[in-house]
Amino acid sequence: MMARITGLRGGFIPLIAVAIVLALLPVIGTPRAWLLYLYLFFIYLAMANMWNLLAGYGGLISLCQPAFIGLAGYTLAIFVWIGLPLYLSLVAGAVIAAIFAMLISLPVFRLRGIYFAIGTIIVPEILRIFFLMWRPVGGVLYGKGAGYAVKGATAVSAMETYWLALVIGAVSVLLIRFLLRSNMGLGLSAIRDNDRTAACCGINVFKLKLSIFVISAFVTGLAGAAFYISQGFIEPTSAFNVRWTMILMLATVIGGISIEEGPVLGSIIVVILHFLLARYSGASLLIQGVILVAIMLLAPQGIMGSIRRLRKRPAYQTILKAISRRKSSGKT
Repeated sequence: MMARITGLRGGFIPLIAVAIVLALLPVIGTPRAWLLYLYLFFIYLAMANMWNLLAGYGGLISLCQPAFIGLAGYTLAIFVWIGLPLYLSLVAGAVIAAIFAMLISLPVFRLRGIYFAIGTIIVPEILRIFFLMWRPVGGVLYGKGAGYAVKGATAVSAMETYWLALVIGAVSVLLIRFLLRSNMGLGLSAIRDNDRTAACCGINVFKLKLSIFVISAFVTGLAGAAFYISQGFIEPTSAFNVRWTMILMLATVIGGISIEEGPVLGSIIVVILHFLLARYSGASLLIQGVILVAIMLLAPQGIMGSIRRLRKRPAYQTILKAISRRKSSGKT
């Protein structure tokens, strides 16, 4: 037990050091464009980490993440309009997303495999249609639906939104690190390999899957609500858009699914793609889809998985031994 605690501390300290350095960037005059890139990276990283927890470690190919993002964003917008503080509304949005995940878990957890994915993909669409008919607080129905300005968002500086995104991204990394090194992580590994065998071994499969589903919804909703504070406006078509699902899948699959570092590398690449494909907005989703399919075919384990596999090859090990011998001979 003490060894596990010592290992956790050893893993957390470098992450905390990196987070402190990143937190100081706005203060030391880092260009605004770089802060924007990092802000998006933190948001995407938090969401991708949660999808990796579900799909990579829990075997739940959930396609309803846009539902949590949009629901948290709308909760934020509605709560600030009725007078709640902005950051309290932010947390409330994440809580509502988590409660919603608990409610839909009852029907969708009856489905398995591809049927679970199909069952979850319709959830954001149902919410999109619902919010298209929503009556704004204190206003009238606007034709195709309710668009909300997030009250008080304009008073939040770019530096504050950067720090907020940094905290959420860092918490997601630390949370994943903690969960995977706990008994929950061991249970998830067993469920991913074979959930029926895990159940026979005494693991409460439903409870464990429900736990990560709710945790994922909470953190994803938190990141989504933070995104809409920066945007200052939310509307149904973008909030419950399949684009969010594509971002999460791309970041996880490109970096490496079931690998802790995978979403980190994948989120960096997705942010780069976001700005490179901005001029091709009409075909952006199609291009991302092609990239996703290509990665799944050419490198199913992602970049980090391919690197790990390369390191295990005899030729690579031979090269490492040769380098170490040269270093040792140079010292002597």
